[in-house]
Amino acid sequence: MKKVLMTFCMTFMLSTGAALAQVANYDVVPMPKSVIMPTAPGFVLGEQTAVVYPEADADMERNAHFLSDYVCEMTKLKLACQPMNKKAKVSKVARGNILLTLDPKILNDEGYEISVTAKGVTIAGKTPAGVFLGIQTLRKSLPIIAEKPQAVSLPSVYIKDEPRFAYRGMHLDCARHFFSVEFVKEYIDLIALHGMNRFHWHITEDQGWRIEIKKYPRLTEVGAWRSGTVLGRNSGIDDGQRHGGFYTQEQCREIVKYAADRYITIIPEIDMPGHMLAALAAYPELGCTGGPYEVSHTWGVFADVLCPGKEKTFQFVEDVLDEVIQIFPSEYIHIGGDECPRSRWAECPLCQKRIQDEGIRAEGKQSKEDRLQGYFTKRV
Repeated sequence: MKKVLMTFCMTFMLSTGAALAQVANYDVVPMPKSVIMPTAPGFVLGEQTAVVYPEADADMERNAHFLSDYVCEMTKLKLACQPMNKKAKVSKVARGNILLTLDPKILNDEGYEISVTAKGVTIAGKTPAGVFLGIQTLRKSLPIIAEKPQAVSLPSVYIKDEPRFAYRGMHLDCARHFFSVEFVKEYIDLIALHGMNRFHWHITEDQGWRIEIKKYPRLTEVGAWRSGTVLGRNSGIDDGQRHGGFYTQEQCREIVKYAADRYITIIPEIDMPGHMLAALAAYPELGCTGGPYEVSHTWGVFADVLCPGKEKTFQFVEDVLDEVIQIFPSEYIHIGGDECPRSRWAECPLCQKRIQDEGIRAEGKQSKEDRLQGYFTKRV
């Protein structure tokens, strides 16, 4: 009788503990491709749970620590991270834990599968990037627990997912309004949470130049700062407050690594030949009129742009891009190309000489000056 009573009490305590645990919810954004929830016991995530990863794999070790940090952030539970010896029996090591593993049978490079059973949790991906996306899905399913550590009940589930698009990006304009390194990192964390893998970083504009270029120090000494900002949408009222800032090359490299650790590629944008007032304020000889120019306080499209009639303009662009390429390993560097008025080019003797020397002619609805921008872009 005592034995029966003890068994009953133990069963009651375990079931009560599970009942008191917060419950995960797999309705996340973006919604995985396939979510199957069998009627079977799930897994209780608790303080004894560990995150297990393949030993001697730096990417997977980093993934494990990301997951441990995310779980702590959401539930206050501190999960240990443990390497798994290649000779170890997977089923034994994974029991009661979260196993991160690579599975070559998964077809998509960023595809992943999540399995939750009473025995434990497995997140498998073809690559570490796929495992990371699976981690984000599990992370988003966790409840937010504000105070003391609390177990989380993970319902039994089998999730199979892969990105629909290879390029999944977000954009941040740090040129019109400067944001700190810490903010940029937080932004990267947010886009990682939502499965993005590209960060389009807008860092030059009429209103500010935000990246250190060692060969042209005035770009940040002068071009990174404006003496005021219009209130609202070109109200004509200026706040009179100095605004600006820039990222050193070392800070840019730090941000590039921060993003790469989260499987995000940064594509920097150096806007040209228009939207270059900040650069012209620093180096007025690069414009058609020679200035003076001022870092813009207002929004819009401005007539003063780079002068493609001058060889020094192309040398400037080449020098800038040479330094940018050394910082950003992305396959692409964005050069903008938008909203470039040609009125200065039409009046500039050097631009007109360039048009004549290169045999540039009007074609259809495109003027000679329109096609001069095509020459500029091809040459860059």
